Amino acid sequence: MTAKIDLKRELDAYRAKQGEVRFVDVPPLSYLAIDGHGDPNGPAFAEAVAALYPLAYALKMASKRELGRDFTVMPLEGLWSADDWSSFTDARDKTRWDWTLLILQPDWIDEAMLEAARERVAAKGAPEGSSAARLADVRLERLEEGRCVQTLHVGAFDDEGPVLARIHDEILPAHGLRPRGRHHEIYLSDARRVEPAKRRTILRQPVEPA
Repeated sequence: MTAKIDLKRELDAYRAKQGEVRFVDVPPLSYLAIDGHGDPNGPAFAEAVAALYPLAYALKMASKRELGRDFTVMPLEGLWSADDWSSFTDARDKTRWDWTLLILQPDWIDEAMLEAARERVAAKGAPEGSSAARLADVRLERLEEGRCVQTLHVGAFDDEGPVLARIHDEILPAHGLRPRGRHHEIYLSDARRVEPAKRRTILRQPVEPA
């Protein structure tokens, strides 16, 4: 069996410091993904999370058992968008948010492994807090974000607004850049166990020349 890998430690794009905004080149990466809409404090978000994690752990165990390749299950991530950007920065109108939840996968995880894992998880019964329909909605998705700007936010999710506004209104224009694609968050802390003031979240935005 090869050594267990932890992609958080191997990928520069998963490093960030509080108070430091930096540019990174994110390589093409594969994720488990599931879509949703609305307030992340609502049941739809919880159901999506509950569908993702059993598949992530089933894939880890299958990789270790069948391929001799073990890996750390990565933290939850989210892609976020809305018709009006102010719903993230000023208004914080969560009912208008569209989201895609993600869990990063090693490159060797493929569609056949995902389908086999889905069958194993479904055979055990729907995960707690989810439904069979949501389990079926999880897919493998390849993201090619390329050049991005990112920083580490420490604190409550609702306190991200000023950080995002600074990136979009000051830093990007100063470098002749504009946002490209969806806002990306990487949740380094488990929100179920870490109090809001101590949560660590990487805030990432793909960019392009203005």
